[in-house]
Amino acid sequence: MEDATRKFTTVDGKSEMKEILTSVYSSLVVKGYNPINQLVGYILSEDPTYITNYNNARQLICRIDRDELLQEMLKSYLDK
Repeated sequence: MEDATRKFTTVDGKSEMKEILTSVYSSLVVKGYNPINQLVGYILSEDPTYITNYNNARQLICRIDRDELLQEMLKSYLDK
């Protein structure tokens, strides 16, 4: 058995983060999941199994730094 470390390219901008979240959200809806519950579960636990593999959603969500995502969500929430 070979131990391989998976590497993910992180997201650089807010617009790319939003595109990824929108895509992951859509994939979760298509597969019949409650996307808000699944995304919250992922954010709190960092367990990627909360996210479906459909349309590479799991791989995409792993590109987002959770700390940056939480910062952006909090800023957006407080600005509105």
